[in-house]
Amino acid sequence: MICDSLALFAIRYWLFAGKMTGKLIIFSAPSGAGKTTIVQHLIRVIPNLEFSVSACSRPMRKGEENGVDYYFLSVAEFINKIKNDEFIEWEEVYKDNFYGTLRSEVFRIWNNGHHVIFDVDVEGGLNLKSQYADRALSVFVMPPSIQSLENRLKQRETETPESIARRMGKAEKELEASDKFDKILLNDTLPHALAAAEKIVHEYLEA
Repeated sequence: MICDSLALFAIRYWLFAGKMTGKLIIFSAPSGAGKTTIVQHLIRVIPNLEFSVSACSRPMRKGEENGVDYYFLSVAEFINKIKNDEFIEWEEVYKDNFYGTLRSEVFRIWNNGHHVIFDVDVEGGLNLKSQYADRALSVFVMPPSIQSLENRLKQRETETPESIARRMGKAEKELEASDKFDKILLNDTLPHALAAAEKIVHEYLEA
């Protein structure tokens, strides 16, 4: 507990002292809009970007790796970190299904001299933007249609009909929040979206 408190103090000291000059790039979208593919591409082509690994309490899916795709925590572990104020932002997306951004993760990336890039849901993206303001760029990845989202979720073959219906219900509300982001990126075709994303991020980092 003492070690956790000291680590949190160190993070806040560095942030408020202004010793870290990194920026935050936030990509948000409803599930199935393609934000993860875009973020993975940007990490490959822009050397000083580093991915912020989110924490979650959902079960690990086939092919996922702890500490790479997510930090997989139990519900009890996640709630304990909330109590210890270890998250910049967190959300209970569904019952006992938590997602959040650890303060230590942002600290680690900035300490490496890199900019942080996020792949988070819409509410998480808005929360991050509200905290970091001009130090963060928020990008909403817009699907060509609501039907395309449903098709992509079905093609994953990792979702049940119930989870698809739940995600689609959430997506309709998330699309209404697109105008609260700094940029809206239309993902109509992947090559176009990747090129546009590169341009948006380069312009922000060079400003």
